[in-house]
Amino acid sequence: MAAGSVNPFNLSDSEEETERRPDGADIERSPSDGPQGQSTNPFSPQADSEPAVLLLSSTRTSPSVEGISVSTAAAAAVGGNAETRLPVDVIAAQLLRDQYILTALEFHTELLEAGRELPRLRDYFSNPGNFERQSGTPPACKEQGLGPGGALTAQVQDRKRRKNGAVHVLDRAGSISTLDSLDFARYSDDGNRESDEKVAECDNPSQERKNFKSSPEIQEPIRSLEKRALNFLVNEYLLKNEYKLSAITFSDENDDQDFELWDDVGLNIPKPPDLVQLYRNCGNSMLSLRETVDVAVGVEAGELAGDCISQQPMQKTETIQQTEVVEELEYQISLLNNEKQTLAEQIKKLQSEIQELKKNVSAPLSVAMEMGQSRLDSAEDRASLDNGQYLDIRRVTGQEEGKDTSANPASAPAPATPTPHHSKLKSQPPYSKEPVQLDRPNRKLSPAFQQALLSFCRMSADSRLGSEVSRIADSEESVMLMLGRCLPHIVPNVLLAKREELIPLILCTACLHPEPKERDQLLHILFNLIKRPDDEQRQMILTGCVAFARHVGPTRVEAELLPQCWEQINHKYPERRLLVAEACGALAPYLPKEIRSSLVLSMLQQMLAEDKADLVREAVVKSLGIIMAYIDDPDKYSQGFEMMLLSLGDPSERVVNATHQVFIPAFAAWTTELGNLQSLLIPSLLSRIEKLLKQGEHGLDEHKLHMFLSALQSMIPPLFAVVLQNAPFTSRAKLQGEAPTIEVTRFPRPASPLQDVATIVGSREQLALLLQLYDHQLVHEGTTGWDSLLWVVNQLLPQLIEIVGRINVTSSTCVHEFSRFFWRLCRTFGKIFTNTKVKPQFQEILRLSEENVDASDGNGILTKATVPIYATGVLTCYNQDEDRKLLVGFLEDVMTTLSLSHAPLDSLKASFVELGANPAYHELLLTVLWYGVVHTSALVRCTAARMFELLVKGVNETLVAQRVVPALITLSSDPEISVRISTIPAFGTIMETVTQKELLERVKMQLASFLEDPQYQDQHSLHMEIIKTFGRVGPNAEPRFRDEFVLPHLHKLALANNVQTAENKRIDIATQLFEAYSALSCCFISEDLMVNHFLPGLRCLRADMEHFSPEHEVILSSMIKECELKVENKGVGEAQGSMSIAASLVGEDAKTKFLSKMGQLTTSGAMLANVFQRKK
Repeated sequence: MAAGSVNPFNLSDSEEETERRPDGADIERSPSDGPQGQSTNPFSPQADSEPAVLLLSSTRTSPSVEGISVSTAAAAAVGGNAETRLPVDVIAAQLLRDQYILTALEFHTELLEAGRELPRLRDYFSNPGNFERQSGTPPACKEQGLGPGGALTAQVQDRKRRKNGAVHVLDRAGSISTLDSLDFARYSDDGNRESDEKVAECDNPSQERKNFKSSPEIQEPIRSLEKRALNFLVNEYLLKNEYKLSAITFSDENDDQDFELWDDVGLNIPKPPDLVQLYRNCGNSMLSLRETVDVAVGVEAGELAGDCISQQPMQKTETIQQTEVVEELEYQISLLNNEKQTLAEQIKKLQSEIQELKKNVSAPLSVAMEMGQSRLDSAEDRASLDNGQYLDIRRVTGQEEGKDTSANPASAPAPATPTPHHSKLKSQPPYSKEPVQLDRPNRKLSPAFQQALLSFCRMSADSRLGSEVSRIADSEESVMLMLGRCLPHIVPNVLLAKREELIPLILCTACLHPEPKERDQLLHILFNLIKRPDDEQRQMILTGCVAFARHVGPTRVEAELLPQCWEQINHKYPERRLLVAEACGALAPYLPKEIRSSLVLSMLQQMLAEDKADLVREAVVKSLGIIMAYIDDPDKYSQGFEMMLLSLGDPSERVVNATHQVFIPAFAAWTTELGNLQSLLIPSLLSRIEKLLKQGEHGLDEHKLHMFLSALQSMIPPLFAVVLQNAPFTSRAKLQGEAPTIEVTRFPRPASPLQDVATIVGSREQLALLLQLYDHQLVHEGTTGWDSLLWVVNQLLPQLIEIVGRINVTSSTCVHEFSRFFWRLCRTFGKIFTNTKVKPQFQEILRLSEENVDASDGNGILTKATVPIYATGVLTCYNQDEDRKLLVGFLEDVMTTLSLSHAPLDSLKASFVELGANPAYHELLLTVLWYGVVHTSALVRCTAARMFELLVKGVNETLVAQRVVPALITLSSDPEISVRISTIPAFGTIMETVTQKELLERVKMQLASFLEDPQYQDQHSLHMEIIKTFGRVGPNAEPRFRDEFVLPHLHKLALANNVQTAENKRIDIATQLFEAYSALSCCFISEDLMVNHFLPGLRCLRADMEHFSPEHEVILSSMIKECELKVENKGVGEAQGSMSIAASLVGEDAKTKFLSKMGQLTTSGAMLANVFQRKK
């Protein structure tokens, strides 16, 4: 048996047995008896240097005696003179009687080694039945043996002995300073591991065991489970204290252990405290009596001869020690008595205060709890709350006996006085605090005997859990106190995935617990319940927080819940910060109003500006929207406006969407109540848009424009609600009978329920009634006295139309944004409003005449973005026949006017691009273009031909074949050469987008006629348009068309350009050819085409560039060199041969030369835009 191990199962009951021995023999002493004497042990190697203390006492002050060998006693028993020797059989009998099994086993082993086998020990250890109880649960410690007095005595003895330097003090067992003392593996899953280890240890030689136990520096080897537990705690310590590299190294060295799970250690016990906590508690708190007590084992001094034991020194030592112990105990008793008196006075005072407070609520509480009872008149006397007393299951017998239990006050304290008060649960019968009347037998046993007999029941109340289990709360307040104590210990031992099941318990306890400190701890546990709570878990926590807030009121929410949010505002896990952001919104209705507009608003503003997680900022924006619905302070308007702009400018689309869905509707509702929507909020956004346009004359910030315009668009529903709610007919809007119906398409689909006009005004029925009166008012009575609508007509619309005229018409993004804004505005305010208020203002500005277009500089209103925005944002709001006719007529007039005025066509192109994105308008646009095809003016026909290029990309091939190609072929045979040339880009786009072979052949034939017909030989403009079209569509066109048509004709055009006499025309053609060849160099070109057409064309082009542009000539030379190298290098394989020409320029020399020459080009950068364009 290793000397350092601690056996927790060797508990002695011999003291009680001895007290009840009939012969009255008392061979046992109390723990305070001290050492009996000293003996020289002939069998011990330390006999000369360290005398041993021999005590034969059955009173166990510690369950652990294995650290002390009885070899000394055995030696004393056998090593003296025959006439003074104590019989070894007496020692063996005493050891077995007191259940010192392991000590007896060592004694038996030493006797065997000495050749003196004892029959009693041999028979005992050869019978397996004697050891069946060792593998079970240890018997409970007796209160008499392991009470506070015993612990105090042991501590006093230890301190006094160390102070006096007594050499005979035995050292504690080595395992006391290890994790054995924490009792980790007492009930582990490894079964009878301890018993097996003990049996194995018995095989060690006796001398080795003696040396092992006699050295205080030597401890038993660490066990496997102990090592795994320590490894887990060490790794946890390293991670918590930022020793990350050390933790990684430590984890690598213990790769057989999973440090993420405590269960991997192998112990079926909760995870112990961390190392820091263990270190702090190791010396401050009084250790359990089961863990550390100095004990000594020996024989009674009176039973040994004087030759072996000198009794006088022992008696002196015993007398001194007893005196010191008595003095220490008396001092401790005096301190405890003083403390007891003070606490008793405080308890009485608090109980009286509690009773006075409880009387105030006793009447209503009793009625609620005793509903259904017949004796309501006595409820007030019986429903007072409990004062915190408990029913102790250990004292049931004592309470049953009444006054009889006072005979043994040490073991059974006086029971609490029975009280007539009852505590009743709603669904349970009344529970009485009075002792339960048990069916007692007709026996005459003394209370002391009965109590001592019951002490053999295996109950343990010495631990924290045992203390909680042994008493039952008999009132609501007692239950709350018990839950407050137990929950902090329960939560860490519940699986993370199931911890939300504890939320009701935590919240109920936090609501009803009387101690603020405990409530704070419980709420801290709630917010830290799960390390990274998912959506469902956060919802449960938030639901609990709201329930808590409803129960306790604003004051406690501010004092108890908000600090928990504030603490985690910068938590490292985004899920925890997300919980804080969501909690701020969920708790907003239950907070004091001054806190909402100050602390909570500041918290959310900080998180919005600083948090890096998109999900957190999204939740912050939603919570800000909720806060906006509960703010009463008008001074916070500017702060809200700034947060709105900050949210709209957020880089995350999720945050921006949340701003439009939640924050802006809530903020607009608040500004409506303040009367600032029309007077302050919308004008502020319009002024910012105007300022942005002024600053963006050389480059508009389209992102900011989108941000402001989208905010305006989100304010259209609340603006219309203001118009309805402040109309002259609002007072007459009373629903009688069935409500009128609202067309499904009456309003645009809202981005969220908060942008639904029905939600804003109150209900769909109320909205239907208001809409009916609204339309009637516009048709029959007008807008007189309708200030909110007059503001829209006279101030908002003119300012918006002015802004529209200032934006860049070539910016498709701006045109689209404003078009959508006007579309939603007109659809929200209705068709009557659009026809009578919006269209007239646009038509007044867009006077469709040539006088309205400045052909010289293109600054007329028809060249501005007003045209596409009016066409796509206003005229497309409604899709009836008259609306479509109006749109067709407007586009035809614009096309005619711009063509005849020789004005830029950008506004018309923008209209076609915006409308062409919707297939529903393809037929309508083709109708407009056919009007241009048959127009009498060649200018109009040219414009129609160019518009086909924009329309072809979005139209399906059936319409292309049936409507587009016939119209283009008609125009390609037009008498005017300019009209025929205008069709070339559209034909090229068809070759790029259409896949029908027949259609492609028709287009190919038409293009071939342009190139091969002698009448076009000298048409410089036609050749320029064809080369430009080939360069644009060649990389994306069908490979067969590119190989058989584009490359050969480019070669011919390059050859013809070499003999061009007009220098200007030669430069123009050469420049267009350079761009076309640069774009086509990215395509796969076969070897035959490379040799026959591509390389010859490049050489012809280089010959032109040698005279006009040396910079281009250098680039062309590099391209020719690479192409020739590729043709010559035939053995490289098809993979290399299929590489594009541009990709082959990655050689360091060629790339450096190529890029340096391109940087020196003096021509427009647009010419080289397609150099590296790859096939789509």
